[in-house]
Amino acid sequence: MQTLELGIIGNASSAALLNQHGDMIWMCLPRFDSDPVFCGLLEPKAGEDEGIWQIRCDDLTETRQSYLRNSAILVTEQTDAKGNRLRITDFMPRFRERGRMFRGRTVVRIVEPLAGTPRITMRLRPRHGYGAHAAQIRRGSNHLRYELGDQNLRLTTSAPVEFVVNETPFLLDRPRVFLLGPDEPLSDAPEVIASTFLERTQEYWADWVRALSIPPDYQDAVIRAAITLKLCEYEETGGIVAALTSSIPEYQGTGRNWDYRFCWLRDSFFTVKALNSLGVTRTMEDYLDYVLNLATGSHDGYMQPLFGLGHERVILEESCDALAGYRGNAPVRRGNAAYVQVQNDGYGSVILAVSQCFFDQRLPRLGGTDLFHRLEVLGHQAVARWNTPDAGLWEFRTRESIHTHSALMCWGACDRLARIAAHLDMSDRAAHWGAEAARIREAIEAYGWSEARQSYVMAFGSEDLDASLLLMTEIGFTTGQDPRYRATVAAIEAELRQGHHLFRYKTPDDFGAPETAFTACTFWLIDALCRLGRHDEAREIFAEVLAQRNALGLLSEGVHVASRTLWGNFPQTYSMVGLINAATKLSRTWEEVV
Repeated sequence: MQTLELGIIGNASSAALLNQHGDMIWMCLPRFDSDPVFCGLLEPKAGEDEGIWQIRCDDLTETRQSYLRNSAILVTEQTDAKGNRLRITDFMPRFRERGRMFRGRTVVRIVEPLAGTPRITMRLRPRHGYGAHAAQIRRGSNHLRYELGDQNLRLTTSAPVEFVVNETPFLLDRPRVFLLGPDEPLSDAPEVIASTFLERTQEYWADWVRALSIPPDYQDAVIRAAITLKLCEYEETGGIVAALTSSIPEYQGTGRNWDYRFCWLRDSFFTVKALNSLGVTRTMEDYLDYVLNLATGSHDGYMQPLFGLGHERVILEESCDALAGYRGNAPVRRGNAAYVQVQNDGYGSVILAVSQCFFDQRLPRLGGTDLFHRLEVLGHQAVARWNTPDAGLWEFRTRESIHTHSALMCWGACDRLARIAAHLDMSDRAAHWGAEAARIREAIEAYGWSEARQSYVMAFGSEDLDASLLLMTEIGFTTGQDPRYRATVAAIEAELRQGHHLFRYKTPDDFGAPETAFTACTFWLIDALCRLGRHDEAREIFAEVLAQRNALGLLSEGVHVASRTLWGNFPQTYSMVGLINAATKLSRTWEEVV
């Protein structure tokens, strides 16, 4: 049985996850990294029907689920034992209003009979304190107020409030509307508002998709990945979270349960590349602004690995004891202690991403000498740190090494500063950064290469391999014609590849040997094979990854290859970014098709 058959609704301000029956089981408010008001995904110890919003026909026998075409509007159809059918349309409003984007923190659910006379029961049981406390419910004439610690939510509905509050089954003889959002009265009847929101939100997404630059092949997959990436953006600040969830483990019983509802700087280069290829320059600009704010906000250039959506630098990691965990996998964690780790790859990731600001004429504000000098502060950190031990991009918690990938990204920082300086006609600075890049390159070739393995290796002086070595061509350190790189790809395939999936490494770490393939790494392999001219093999692997998506076209962090199940936090933006970049590389051109 496939895991993580979940769908997402959202509007770049809030988001919610629904299971294949249409139960809302995860939603954090007011931000992606806030307390989950619906936490059923992580199994509250208070009971299996707690922390959910369930609309269920009596004697349910079948469900079907899909998105309205080119949108973030999710439709679930339920059929009961007598053949009665209903449809639930779920979305969050997003559209332009009075010169700005309206993205209210409101869930809209429209429930309609399709055939016969279905009877439904609603269970609306939000919680707070990470599952510890039930909401206090206050009743109004046409609404219910749910008091959840320091925030209140209001449900306004066209259905009898009595049936909702008492969870009484009732006949669905006509459409019913439910709006859950801020504790404020509506400006019109709920039916009118829901209908207007639906029409305008559908128009918004259709226009947004229409403006995408997509390849002719794999269009459905790219469009769904692009929409999902947009839903993981917190548009107010421009940050994009690694995933919308916390503590979905890498695999059953591994203890690798982490909170991914934050922004990792290492993702910035690849995210900007995907956004650029899609042509969503406004989203790319917002994300670059987020990264720039962090990069220029450090007085000495030190960059921690991850930040909160509002640029928070302290992200304390705590266990949430009121939640049993996804499929019983404890502990559930809020926050992520990796923020205190030393990870030296971030300097290169940021500078590679921000380089776009100096060369992309579409952007309203191009980078100049002032921004360049600010980036030099990060470059000085890269020079000081490239040959010092760190936790690496895999965030080892109990050991440090001089990781080849970290040194590579520090090389990338110096290399891009040299390119930017040359672009700005600053020849002395270009020469300086070019010399620093050459010095790091020399060390990588001397200490990051193993003659015994005939491969680049995970850390200086090590014999272990990891998938990040495939990125040497992506960063521009070498090319697919380099014999050392070709030998490294062969070694990685021999050791880390399992079928059409790639593990990030096989060496046991703090929690033992990894048990799932890391989907982002599989996309790196696809890129590497293309650079080696092995396009047909790359397409075979890509087809396997596409087949591994859930029924709604979404991916998590990893795949357990033997059981063909998705594991890890969901949806994983790194996976969706990799899908977009791989599809762009593998597709035919429009000239070849039309």
